[in-house]
Amino acid sequence: MEEFQFTDCIEIKQLLGKKADDEKELMELLEEIPIDSIYYHTHSYFLRHFYIVGPFSNDFANWVAVQVRDKVLGEKLSAIIPSRQNTLEDIRAEIIDIIDNHLSSIKVIPSVVYGFPFYFMQSKIISIPTQIRVATLKDFRDALAIIDASAIYNHIFEARMRVRKGRSDFAIWLEEGLGLKALAEKIEMMDAYMYSLEGLREKIISLCDDQLKRG
Repeated sequence: MEEFQFTDCIEIKQLLGKKADDEKELMELLEEIPIDSIYYHTHSYFLRHFYIVGPFSNDFANWVAVQVRDKVLGEKLSAIIPSRQNTLEDIRAEIIDIIDNHLSSIKVIPSVVYGFPFYFMQSKIISIPTQIRVATLKDFRDALAIIDASAIYNHIFEARMRVRKGRSDFAIWLEEGLGLKALAEKIEMMDAYMYSLEGLREKIISLCDDQLKRG
């Protein structure tokens, strides 16, 4: 049986030298920034929020709500929840469409007055293999309780999106390595974007505990 090796990750960030001072500039720059910047400000937002995701689930929503103080647009943008069904280009188009419709319904373009501009960034995720290897469900469950939260991001978000496996590493190993198809499906059915990384940790551990109780 092939063991499962947990792999942490770190995010190498890069400023793109582009910034927006108002919502119109934000929309215009969204049309030209690299697709990796969309990933950084939406998907990897969760990597930077281990414990609490908050009411605004991406950097764009946070900025317009907090820095521009336009909570109406912030709530609209926060409704954009990344998923495996939406490509990054789909997300880009949806954000632009929401901002465009919002601006067409108001007379004055909201801008930063006392806050900070929006700085566009992108990043590269670097995987860091750990020494933690497991071969049983019990060991897998116990390791989940102590691994760095970045490993949860790496094995779920990163595996599904950038690596393009379409499934999390956890689900693949549980099904193919341990033959636990039902448990693997339960993990895959979870909407990972509705949890913080620590929330995901607790949920997956709970699913493993239920499986262990059933033997």
